[in-house]
Amino acid sequence: MEWQQWLADAQYWHWAVAGICLLILEAFAPGTIFMWLGISALVVAIVKAIIPVMGWELQWFIFAIFSIVSIIGWRIFFHRHPLPDELEPSKLNQRGKSMIGQKYTLSQPIENGQGRVQIGDSWWRIEGSDLPAGSSIVITGSKGSTLTVTQTDEPQLRVK
Repeated sequence: MEWQQWLADAQYWHWAVAGICLLILEAFAPGTIFMWLGISALVVAIVKAIIPVMGWELQWFIFAIFSIVSIIGWRIFFHRHPLPDELEPSKLNQRGKSMIGQKYTLSQPIENGQGRVQIGDSWWRIEGSDLPAGSSIVITGSKGSTLTVTQTDEPQLRVK
């Protein structure tokens, strides 16, 4: 029976402190769950301050309903409106994919559909139609450490 007395004696500031603690916890364990629980606790604190005679059952009911609705609502909103960096697949640790669209001049010819091009301080294996040295190429794809190239008449962005 002690816990019922403890719940019945809860004041608005108990909910406010719990809400602030949950918001702080969100900073250490990001994922937006604790944020919505904290906001829900703050909503209960405001309602409890306005209606101080509210029973503990109603307080927990409001907290539970608001928490569930806000978490589900956020998930639905987040899936419909993803963050800009989640729209495109990451090219992190995929250097070949990050070079797609860049133009270079061949320092060695492409023979039998294969060749090499120097990009910065690295030599990359390339595949494409046979081209003589000095041709302008554009990188159109990447398969592992092999770049796919095509000839371009546009001036290259980088010469190497």
